[in-house]
Amino acid sequence: MDAALTGDDAAPSAGIAAKPSRPVFSGAEVLARGLGVRGGHGWVYRNVSLHAAPGTLTVVTGESGSGRTSLLLTLAGRMKATEGTLTVGGLTAPRGIRKVAALGLFTQVNPFDDALSVREHLQERLRPRGLLWRRRHPDAVWSALAHAGLDPHALPHGDRTLARELTRDQAVRLGVALALLDQPSLLLVDDADTGIPAGGRRELWDTLRRLADAGLTVIAACTDGAEAAGVATALLPLPAPPPSVAGNASRTAHREPEQDAQPPIASDGEAHGDPEHDAPPPAAGDSPEGDTAARHHEPAQVSPPLTTPGHPGTAHREPEQDAPPPATSSDPGTADREDLRDSAEAGESR
Repeated sequence: MDAALTGDDAAPSAGIAAKPSRPVFSGAEVLARGLGVRGGHGWVYRNVSLHAAPGTLTVVTGESGSGRTSLLLTLAGRMKATEGTLTVGGLTAPRGIRKVAALGLFTQVNPFDDALSVREHLQERLRPRGLLWRRRHPDAVWSALAHAGLDPHALPHGDRTLARELTRDQAVRLGVALALLDQPSLLLVDDADTGIPAGGRRELWDTLRRLADAGLTVIAACTDGAEAAGVATALLPLPAPPPSVAGNASRTAHREPEQDAQPPIASDGEAHGDPEHDAPPPAAGDSPEGDTAARHHEPAQVSPPLTTPGHPGTAHREPEQDAPPPATSSDPGTADREDLRDSAEAGESR
């Protein structure tokens, strides 16, 4: 799957609004050349190049199975590229890129806990910051929610609304707000047009455009880029997957992170840059849990049946059919005790 497009080559969309004179965010320049990721079923995507400057909105479009989610994870430092080069804000190592890039809601990577409320998700995201930071930034949550276009008062139960009660549009916006709490230079949003009505999609694209106008570098993925064309700085269409992949898109498109040699980090709320995430996952039998499971479920070893001499292949069943003869003891002490017992019985009879 080849694709090559840079923001310099694409003409700006006519609907882009003028940028504010004072940026709110500090965006990062993204430069990718010939990126490709190969998984267990072949190339997920290949030969992708793009240039996204701070304050721009780049929209990646492609059918299911085209590799658009894997591309965003690669740009965020969450999935190692098989080939090509990537620089984000002058950083090239995935560990460093993860410190400046934040993911919105990626359903297969950082899903919400359905049992937690909106307030609890926000609190959990701020917890690593520490109490001192939260006291210095008392309006951080409300600022993130406002930039994401999510009004807690419009939710069924305010900020106590559970994650499972959110609409898809509200969930995507909550994902954006949580990402903004990380104060990123690069924001990545997946499936921006999935499960959202037409009117909601247009409003969401406007929100992402305003974030870009505020100085943030925004890269979003969708299936159809027609609605985003009016606000996007550049469109990056990915080729349709080959027939062999397209026929299995419903089964493989959302499992790309599992098929690749380097899986994405599971949760965007965890500490960025954990070096253990750069290593390939251990085999199932290598984990302590796997060893324990193997020990509990390992069948007992059974000795092969004995064969009777002269009759090969016939199981020897004498121990089962005949009772074993009584054991005799060669212990002198045992014999003495038996003699004493016999003598005692004889004495009683007399």
